[in-house]
Amino acid sequence: MSLSNKINEDLKFAMKAKNQGALRATRAIKSAILLFKTQGKENEITENDEVQILQRLAKQRRESIEIYKRQNRADLVQIEMEELEVITSYLPKQLSAAEIEEKVSEIIHETEANSMADMGKVMPLAMKKFSSQADGKTISEIVKRLLS
Repeated sequence: MSLSNKINEDLKFAMKAKNQGALRATRAIKSAILLFKTQGKENEITENDEVQILQRLAKQRRESIEIYKRQNRADLVQIEMEELEVITSYLPKQLSAAEIEEKVSEIIHETEANSMADMGKVMPLAMKKFSSQADGKTISEIVKRLLS
């Protein structure tokens, strides 16, 4: 079942269950998918495109949570957390920091990188290898830490 179909089904279920958090999140996902389809030249959306859309939405929620925490807005933090939980449920299983570190170490060993100057060799390979399984910021932080 494609993401669009699953979202439509989950949207109906959230409406019936009167689950406002799930309803907001599924509407946001559906909106982002429709926006992508109307902006793109292709009518078909690939699985990779779907993952990128979901990651972008999750990143937006995480950033909003940080801002609301700094502003002591617990009510808005709760709303964003509910939406983030629903959005991440559609993403592929995310790697833990230890798993990312292990795989990045392998890439560093393969590319024979040994300083921060070699970060340009490591990052493209790391992003390509697990872009759908980890956040780019997390990958970048781990690469920096291992190379320094």
